[in-house]
Amino acid sequence: MLKSHYLFFVCLLLALVSGCSSLGMKQDVDGHVALNRAVVEVPDNQLLDVWIEIFDPGELPEDADEAMGLSMDIRNAEARFMPEQLRTAMESTGYWGAVRVVPQNTEGSELLVRGVILESNGEQLELEITALDASGRQWLNRTYAAEIAPQLYRQGSTRKGEAFQPLYNAIANDLAEVRQSLSAADNATIRQVAELRFAADLAPEAFADDLQVDGRGRYTIVHLPAADDPMLQRVLAIRERDLLLIDTLNGHYDNFSRSMESPYNEWRKSRSEEAAALRKIEHDAMKRKLIGAAAILGAILIESNSNGNNNGSAVMRDVLVLGGAYAIKSGFDKDSETGIHRDAIIELDESFSAEARPLVVDVEGETHELTGSAEVQYAKWRALLKRIYASETGFTTL
Repeated sequence: MLKSHYLFFVCLLLALVSGCSSLGMKQDVDGHVALNRAVVEVPDNQLLDVWIEIFDPGELPEDADEAMGLSMDIRNAEARFMPEQLRTAMESTGYWGAVRVVPQNTEGSELLVRGVILESNGEQLELEITALDASGRQWLNRTYAAEIAPQLYRQGSTRKGEAFQPLYNAIANDLAEVRQSLSAADNATIRQVAELRFAADLAPEAFADDLQVDGRGRYTIVHLPAADDPMLQRVLAIRERDLLLIDTLNGHYDNFSRSMESPYNEWRKSRSEEAAALRKIEHDAMKRKLIGAAAILGAILIESNSNGNNNGSAVMRDVLVLGGAYAIKSGFDKDSETGIHRDAIIELDESFSAEARPLVVDVEGETHELTGSAEVQYAKWRALLKRIYASETGFTTL
């Protein structure tokens, strides 16, 4: 008896402990979420710059009905659109320095936010968000999910802003909460580590020994270069050039997001309505089939109980059989109507994909697309920065 009580206490304790650890839990965002804004101005030396990577588009649902009308063209567009919505929310809080959207695997951030699109179909949005500061400390690892009812689109309730704004506000609030828990010394260390990580990526021979990284990916400062170190000054000057290009890319991401907003909202509204209509038809079809099956079953029971001697029972049996067969047929006819809605959703997909294709932009004199080649272009730019540093200092960066 004592042993069973002990096991119960251990299980209860483990449940309580797991309940307190919320970083990895899923958060369902319902209704209005007010943005947590700074009540006093944060000093400039305490502001951390934030880089939000282009999201991972994830994968489409394996179920054919759930994937209907979706495409990787749309997901790739969303992977650029959604970071812009999060950037706007974070900028509005007043807790941060510059908030930028950057290509994936960009080195040098003070706070890096990554996202994976787990589900996005116009009605449901689910994002996995991870945030790490320059020291490698994890701030956030959580899944956020929200749902929009189809009637809300029809009522025009999303015209005042982004339909899933509460979800982005929830992410911004969680990050602001962690930021508020940091001391001035914590912020200063994060900024120093970010500078040294950029320097070590640019010129490892000169700066790699200034940082130490452990098996968990946590960075600590071994020693700081002198503030007037000429090599560090060159690195910081090159870093400013890098930020200028990132700001140029941000202008293109922002333009893309604004040009995408109208057709994207129309696609979400239309797909939501078509999906709701499809569900209703499938429900009505199943109900008719069940009614028909029940009617035929009733006819069989009447036949078995009457032994063919009751004319009234025979008539009732025939009516039930004919009525049941008609109900089943009408159910299958309803099924055929779903093809109309499937075609409509696919047509919306193709129309939206055509409008959501990447913008063609010009960066550093080269014309390229904003997605895919933008990341390639930025990688080439980083390689160019290393060559610039090598030519100015005589150090090899390979």
